[in-house]
Amino acid sequence: MTQADGNSQDERRVSTGLTGLDDLLDSLRIGDNVVWRISDLDDYRRFVTPFIESAASAGRRIIYLRFGQHPPLVSAGQANIHIESIDALGGFEAFTGRVWRLIEEHGRGAFYVCDCLSDLLNAWATDAMVGNFFRVVCPFLYELETVAWFALYPDRHSRTTLDRIRQTTQVMVDVHRLGEDVQIQPIKAWRRQSPTMFLPHREQNGHFIPVTDSSDATRLQAGLELAQLNRQPLLDYWDRLFLQVAHALEADDQEQTTDVLNRVLNVLISRDPRMLDLAKRYLSLEDLLAIRTRMIGSGYIGGKATGMLIARSILLANQPDIWQENLEPHDSSYLGSDAYYAFLVHNGLWPAIMRQRSASGYLPEAKNLRERLLAGQFPPEIRVELERLLDHYGQYPILVRSSSLQEDGFGNAFAGKYDSVFLVNQGAPEVRLSALEDAIRQVYASTMSEDALVYRKQRGLDQREEPMALLIQRVNGRFHGRYYLPDAAGVGVSRNTFAWDSNMDPAAGMVRLVMGLGTRAVDRIEGDHACVMALDYPSRQPFRNQDETYRFSQHLLDTLDLREGKLATHPLSNLAQEAASLPLSHLGEIDRTASRRAHELSLPGPVWRLTFQPLVRKSQFIGRLSNLLKTLEAGYQHPVDVEFTLHLNSEGEPTFNLVQCRPLATIGETKAAALPSEIPDQQLLFRTRGHFMGGNINLSIQRVIRVDATVYSRLNLSQRYEVAHLVGEQIRQSDDKTMLIGPGRWGTSSPELGVPVRFADIAGASVLVEVAEMDGEMVPDLSYGSHFFQDLVETEIAYVALFPNGRNCIYQPDRLPGTITHRTQFSPEQAIQAFDLRTKPLQLTGDVVNQDLVCYFQN
Repeated sequence: MTQADGNSQDERRVSTGLTGLDDLLDSLRIGDNVVWRISDLDDYRRFVTPFIESAASAGRRIIYLRFGQHPPLVSAGQANIHIESIDALGGFEAFTGRVWRLIEEHGRGAFYVCDCLSDLLNAWATDAMVGNFFRVVCPFLYELETVAWFALYPDRHSRTTLDRIRQTTQVMVDVHRLGEDVQIQPIKAWRRQSPTMFLPHREQNGHFIPVTDSSDATRLQAGLELAQLNRQPLLDYWDRLFLQVAHALEADDQEQTTDVLNRVLNVLISRDPRMLDLAKRYLSLEDLLAIRTRMIGSGYIGGKATGMLIARSILLANQPDIWQENLEPHDSSYLGSDAYYAFLVHNGLWPAIMRQRSASGYLPEAKNLRERLLAGQFPPEIRVELERLLDHYGQYPILVRSSSLQEDGFGNAFAGKYDSVFLVNQGAPEVRLSALEDAIRQVYASTMSEDALVYRKQRGLDQREEPMALLIQRVNGRFHGRYYLPDAAGVGVSRNTFAWDSNMDPAAGMVRLVMGLGTRAVDRIEGDHACVMALDYPSRQPFRNQDETYRFSQHLLDTLDLREGKLATHPLSNLAQEAASLPLSHLGEIDRTASRRAHELSLPGPVWRLTFQPLVRKSQFIGRLSNLLKTLEAGYQHPVDVEFTLHLNSEGEPTFNLVQCRPLATIGETKAAALPSEIPDQQLLFRTRGHFMGGNINLSIQRVIRVDATVYSRLNLSQRYEVAHLVGEQIRQSDDKTMLIGPGRWGTSSPELGVPVRFADIAGASVLVEVAEMDGEMVPDLSYGSHFFQDLVETEIAYVALFPNGRNCIYQPDRLPGTITHRTQFSPEQAIQAFDLRTKPLQLTGDVVNQDLVCYFQN
């Protein structure tokens, strides 16, 4: 081959290094991305070498992006060449982000040579992401006035991916090889052409001569097609992978089965070794094919979907005689994580993602990116599949749930950090499709919420790949006229770390139960209460009398209101009158005193109270739930947290629909610290029997931030929100072990019930204390199983509820040094008192076995 002179009078022209090829393509231009479609890597190498030599002689800086499994194209030590090795196994985002930052660092005018793009398939298992990678970096390279060379094997990619790469690049050249017969054929050369440019060409003496004899060209093409008969051209790598799953099942070869299973699990289920180990034990090739048939796009199905599927398999594998009949089949679909990246690329959001991923843009860039996610459009191939999905569900309500890669894993629950959206799914097909797209956009946008970003930052996950997959489920329930809701729903945990009675066994587990949608079981209910039961003593409630039991029960139900077209909250009393088919007799009891009063006032009755005691006494609910939790804990080899709905038959016997399972976040079962036998009164801040959470606690506290209930009670709504803001500022000012003490509920959205802080504001605290103050208007609510609870235990924040008027509680806030007891003015600033205790720390010690907790000043 003859070297061509890289210099040109036209500064925007660039030589390929071969005079004949320059003549054929009318040279390259600054900004060109050049894609070589090959069948043999040596055919790419023979064109790369003269290009590099020409660029080096012209003084160009050349960057070789090394990521393939094939032998290197460039040897180290060549002049002007910088080799950047990049690991593709970290995933699409990590790889693409790394390449993007390298391009930024090397700046304008650099030249690039890349390994064969098809090698990325071995890491990503889907060529859709190869196409998306090219759509991200090609425009950026063009913008920075570079020249970049790429190669790919066209028979390893789908037609969609090949078309997208062709549409994006400036130059594309096919290399046809049949034995020793080699021809090159330009397919695209942006803004240049000639009468013979796009014909096949053969090289002769340094020149490329067009094949003008159609018979010659036809014979080569026929030979190429014959050679490819036994291949699967234009089929996505993802599809080929699942064809191998089907073949492994037919072959019944254990070695082949194990190999294919491991490969699929690594690209469909998880990268977490502990979750992969569970999946290998409990998911079969048949299970993986079943997932594929219900999947839109490719990539991971995410942690939430994975947890649900593994949990179901554990139950059916270990207790088939029980769960074949008592576990309802799920009706779930999955929007793969690659669809999330395709959405970003389709809407041109990658530059914004890169700005947000930087240290300076992590939070500041998030708001703009969130707005752009909400305004994005779906790629056509995804939109078509969403239409088909709605055909499957008909007009049953559906739930669009977040299922990110790291969600619901060991140590990272992301509880409540990402959105889930209920859809009534009513109306014309185009209306339902529009609503579904809005719901998906909302979940995607929630990845940019401050709570989610702070959570990731605190846990060291801010630079790890976290693509959003979606779990889309038919809502389990029944139609009751205009309302749709499940009979009951709940959160179960296999370890009860809030055992309020010394006889209760933490290993027996606990449940938080509601009637209607499970939203009221997982969220802190404002002005209402879920039913909390210890599974070894389900009828023993932490209340003093029947009146308290009724008062602190569920009075409001979350339903899907078909008339209003949204999730709506309705009083139980109203629903009981409007929907006579509700199974109240299986879930509640009639309050005869209240019913008599209602009758005297000519009000409709009877008055029902949701105590769930009929479910406890007359059905196998407790036994089955205990079995479910114990079986899953044994399978996970770790305490678990599950969400479920119940479907009751005419006798009130429940079947379970398990919708979520994740490892339970716990503070840990540390050795019990010794409580002092006697504590002088002047040293005691508080003491309580029960009503604390987190197992054994042994903490030294250097700082206390207390919200004064007397001042807080006199503030208006906006001032109470200001108090929450100031508390957050105080927390962020110090890394000392801090205890927060406040009236009512921390984290409430109703300031009349407590302090409306966001969890992100108080995540730096070590202990959270809720106090029943203000004449009983502000009552602590642990909301065990709620997202707020999950945040506390994951962040290892101890929780204490104090009831100063109770018989087993002492609370002496005036023991805090410098406590102000008399106020003449009332403002948000005066509602907060901060105490620096570094010279005389507080000791907080809790014994979970004896349910005794004490906080006192050390000598």
